[in-house]
Amino acid sequence: MSTIKSKPVYSPLAADVTGRFHLLLGFAEGGGPLLRVLEELEASAPPSGAPERFSRTRVLVAATPLEPFLKRGLARAQHFETADELLAEYRGLLESSVMGTRLYIAGPEHFIGRVMQIALEFNLNTDEIRAEAVGTLARRVHCVHCRAGTENVVTNIVRCSGCGRWLFVRDHYSRRFAAYMGVMVDAEAPGELPPVAEIYP
Repeated sequence: MSTIKSKPVYSPLAADVTGRFHLLLGFAEGGGPLLRVLEELEASAPPSGAPERFSRTRVLVAATPLEPFLKRGLARAQHFETADELLAEYRGLLESSVMGTRLYIAGPEHFIGRVMQIALEFNLNTDEIRAEAVGTLARRVHCVHCRAGTENVVTNIVRCSGCGRWLFVRDHYSRRFAAYMGVMVDAEAPGELPPVAEIYP
Protein backbone atom coordinates (compact mmCIF):
# COMPACT_ATOMS: atom_id res chain seq x y z
CA MET A 1 0.00 0.00 0.00
CA SER A 2 1.49 3.31 -1.10
CA THR A 3 1.79 6.13 1.44
CA ILE A 4 1.38 8.65 -1.41
CA LYS A 5 -2.20 9.87 -0.99
CA SER A 6 -2.54 10.90 -4.64
CA LYS A 7 -1.61 7.45 -5.93
CA PRO A 8 -4.76 5.64 -7.10
CA VAL A 9 -5.88 2.49 -5.34
CA TYR A 10 -7.70 -0.12 -7.41
CA SER A 11 -9.93 -3.02 -6.41
CA PRO A 12 -11.15 -6.05 -8.35
CA LEU A 13 -14.17 -5.15 -10.45
CA ALA A 14 -17.58 -6.12 -9.12
CA ALA A 15 -20.98 -5.56 -10.69
CA ASP A 16 -23.28 -2.92 -9.26
CA VAL A 17 -26.69 -4.46 -9.90
CA THR A 18 -28.46 -1.23 -8.90
CA GLY A 19 -27.22 0.47 -12.06
CA ARG A 20 -29.66 1.20 -14.91
CA PHE A 21 -27.02 1.20 -17.62
CA HIS A 22 -23.65 -0.56 -17.56
CA LEU A 23 -20.71 0.73 -19.61
CA LEU A 24 -17.65 -1.55 -19.66
CA LEU A 25 -14.32 -0.39 -21.10
CA GLY A 26 -11.32 -2.67 -21.45
CA PHE A 27 -7.85 -2.48 -22.93
CA ALA A 28 -5.31 -5.29 -23.42
CA GLU A 29 -5.62 -7.68 -20.46
CA GLY A 30 -8.72 -5.86 -19.22
CA GLY A 31 -11.04 -8.26 -21.02
CA GLY A 32 -10.93 -10.82 -18.20
CA PRO A 33 -12.24 -8.56 -15.42
CA LEU A 34 -15.01 -7.28 -17.72
CA LEU A 35 -16.20 -10.81 -18.40
CA ARG A 36 -16.35 -11.37 -14.64
CA VAL A 37 -18.63 -8.32 -14.27
CA LEU A 38 -20.89 -9.63 -17.03
CA GLU A 39 -21.16 -12.99 -15.28
CA GLU A 40 -22.19 -11.22 -12.07
CA LEU A 41 -24.80 -9.13 -13.90
CA GLU A 42 -26.17 -12.23 -15.57
CA ALA A 43 -26.30 -14.15 -12.28
CA SER A 44 -28.11 -11.29 -10.52
CA ALA A 45 -30.99 -11.21 -12.99
CA PRO A 46 -33.95 -13.60 -13.00
CA PRO A 47 -33.80 -16.08 -15.91
CA SER A 48 -36.24 -14.00 -17.94
CA GLY A 49 -34.41 -10.77 -17.14
CA ALA A 50 -30.86 -11.56 -18.30
CA PRO A 51 -31.41 -10.56 -21.96
CA GLU A 52 -33.04 -7.31 -20.85
CA ARG A 53 -30.14 -6.52 -18.51
CA PHE A 54 -27.65 -7.10 -21.31
CA SER A 55 -29.67 -4.81 -23.58
CA ARG A 56 -28.66 -2.03 -21.17
CA THR A 57 -24.99 -3.02 -21.27
CA ARG A 58 -22.33 -1.68 -23.64
CA VAL A 59 -18.84 -3.11 -23.94
CA LEU A 60 -15.97 -1.28 -25.63
CA VAL A 61 -12.63 -3.05 -25.89
CA ALA A 62 -9.31 -2.48 -27.64
CA ALA A 63 -6.29 -4.76 -28.00
CA THR A 64 -8.29 -7.64 -26.53
CA PRO A 65 -10.45 -10.29 -28.28
CA LEU A 66 -14.10 -9.43 -28.85
CA GLU A 67 -15.33 -13.00 -29.38
CA PRO A 68 -15.87 -13.89 -25.67
CA PHE A 69 -18.27 -10.95 -25.34
CA LEU A 70 -20.20 -11.81 -28.48
CA LYS A 71 -20.63 -15.38 -27.21
CA ARG A 72 -22.47 -13.96 -24.20
CA GLY A 73 -25.08 -12.44 -26.47
CA LEU A 74 -23.65 -8.92 -26.34
CA ALA A 75 -24.47 -7.78 -29.85
CA ARG A 76 -23.59 -4.21 -28.84
CA ALA A 77 -20.02 -5.07 -27.89
CA GLN A 78 -17.50 -3.15 -29.98
CA HIS A 79 -13.82 -3.70 -30.76
CA PHE A 80 -11.42 -0.88 -31.61
CA GLU A 81 -7.92 -0.96 -33.04
CA THR A 82 -6.59 1.70 -30.67
CA ALA A 83 -7.37 3.18 -27.29
CA ASP A 84 -7.90 6.59 -28.94
CA GLU A 85 -10.71 5.20 -31.09
CA LEU A 86 -12.29 3.55 -28.07
CA LEU A 87 -12.12 6.76 -26.05
CA ALA A 88 -13.77 8.75 -28.82
CA GLU A 89 -16.74 6.36 -28.82
CA TYR A 90 -16.82 6.41 -25.02
CA ARG A 91 -17.00 10.21 -24.97
CA GLY A 92 -19.96 10.10 -27.33
CA LEU A 93 -21.76 7.61 -25.09
CA LEU A 94 -21.26 9.81 -22.04
CA GLU A 95 -22.73 12.77 -23.91
CA SER A 96 -26.01 10.85 -24.14
CA SER A 97 -25.75 8.88 -20.89
CA VAL A 98 -28.61 8.61 -18.42
CA MET A 99 -28.84 8.77 -14.66
CA GLY A 100 -27.89 5.45 -13.10
CA THR A 101 -25.01 4.74 -15.47
CA ARG A 102 -22.27 2.55 -13.99
CA LEU A 103 -18.80 2.70 -15.49
CA TYR A 104 -16.36 -0.23 -15.28
CA ILE A 105 -12.75 0.13 -16.45
CA ALA A 106 -10.12 -2.59 -16.74
CA GLY A 107 -6.63 -2.37 -18.17
CA PRO A 108 -3.25 -0.76 -17.53
CA GLU A 109 -3.19 2.27 -15.27
CA HIS A 110 -2.40 4.68 -18.10
CA PHE A 111 -5.61 3.58 -19.85
CA ILE A 112 -7.66 3.89 -16.67
CA GLY A 113 -6.33 7.41 -16.16
CA ARG A 114 -7.43 8.56 -19.60
CA VAL A 115 -10.90 7.09 -19.09
CA MET A 116 -11.17 8.79 -15.70
CA GLN A 117 -10.13 12.13 -17.21
CA ILE A 118 -13.16 12.04 -19.50
CA ALA A 119 -15.43 10.81 -16.71
CA LEU A 120 -14.47 13.86 -14.66
CA GLU A 121 -15.41 16.14 -17.56
CA PHE A 122 -18.93 14.70 -17.39
CA ASN A 123 -19.07 14.89 -13.58
CA LEU A 124 -19.51 11.19 -12.95
CA ASN A 125 -19.53 10.48 -9.23
CA THR A 126 -16.83 8.25 -7.82
CA ASP A 127 -19.46 5.78 -6.58
CA GLU A 128 -20.55 5.29 -10.20
CA ILE A 129 -17.07 4.22 -11.34
CA ARG A 130 -15.12 1.02 -10.74
CA ALA A 131 -11.60 0.37 -12.00
CA GLU A 132 -9.24 -2.59 -11.92
CA ALA A 133 -5.61 -2.24 -13.02
CA VAL A 134 -4.25 -5.23 -14.92
CA GLY A 135 -1.29 -5.70 -17.22
CA THR A 136 1.73 -3.46 -17.54
CA LEU A 137 2.69 -1.01 -14.80
CA ALA A 138 4.11 1.42 -17.38
CA ARG A 139 3.33 5.01 -16.48
CA ARG A 140 2.24 8.13 -18.28
CA VAL A 141 4.50 10.98 -17.12
CA HIS A 142 3.60 14.67 -17.12
CA CYS A 143 6.56 17.04 -17.39
CA VAL A 144 6.14 19.87 -14.89
CA HIS A 145 8.46 22.05 -17.01
CA CYS A 146 6.92 21.92 -20.50
CA ARG A 147 3.66 20.07 -19.67
CA ALA A 148 4.19 17.40 -22.30
CA GLY A 149 3.09 13.83 -21.64
CA THR A 150 5.43 10.89 -22.14
CA GLU A 151 3.75 7.52 -22.61
CA ASN A 152 4.65 3.97 -21.56
CA VAL A 153 7.44 4.85 -19.13
CA VAL A 154 8.91 1.82 -17.38
CA THR A 155 12.02 3.42 -15.82
CA ASN A 156 12.64 5.71 -12.85
CA ILE A 157 14.17 8.33 -15.16
CA VAL A 158 12.95 9.22 -18.65
CA ARG A 159 13.71 11.82 -21.29
CA CYS A 160 10.71 14.11 -21.78
CA SER A 161 9.08 13.68 -25.18
CA GLY A 162 8.46 17.42 -25.29
CA CYS A 163 11.44 19.40 -23.99
CA GLY A 164 14.03 16.61 -23.85
CA ARG A 165 14.83 17.10 -20.16
CA TRP A 166 15.71 14.07 -18.09
CA LEU A 167 12.85 13.59 -15.63
CA PHE A 168 12.63 11.74 -12.35
CA VAL A 169 9.32 9.87 -12.28
CA ARG A 170 7.63 10.67 -9.00
CA ASP A 171 4.89 8.66 -7.28
CA HIS A 172 2.69 11.76 -7.13
CA TYR A 173 -0.28 11.19 -9.45
CA SER A 174 -2.44 13.91 -11.00
CA ARG A 175 -5.99 12.92 -11.92
CA ARG A 176 -6.26 16.14 -13.90
CA PHE A 177 -3.43 15.09 -16.22
CA ALA A 178 -3.94 11.34 -15.76
CA ALA A 179 -0.21 11.03 -15.22
CA TYR A 180 2.60 10.84 -12.71
CA MET A 181 4.66 13.97 -12.24
CA GLY A 182 8.12 14.17 -13.80
CA VAL A 183 10.69 16.68 -12.53
CA MET A 184 14.11 17.52 -13.96
CA VAL A 185 16.55 15.13 -12.34
CA ASP A 186 19.81 16.95 -13.10
CA ALA A 187 18.80 20.57 -12.47
CA GLU A 188 21.62 21.17 -9.97
CA ALA A 189 24.28 19.19 -11.85
CA PRO A 190 23.42 19.13 -15.57
CA GLY A 191 24.31 15.86 -17.22
CA GLU A 192 24.80 13.97 -13.97
CA LEU A 193 22.13 11.30 -13.87
CA PRO A 194 21.53 8.66 -11.22
CA PRO A 195 21.34 5.06 -12.45
CA VAL A 196 18.38 4.36 -14.71
CA ALA A 197 16.41 1.30 -13.61
CA GLU A 198 13.36 -0.45 -15.01
CA ILE A 199 10.91 -0.49 -12.13
CA TYR A 200 7.49 -0.35 -13.85
CA PRO A 201 7.43 -3.51 -16.01
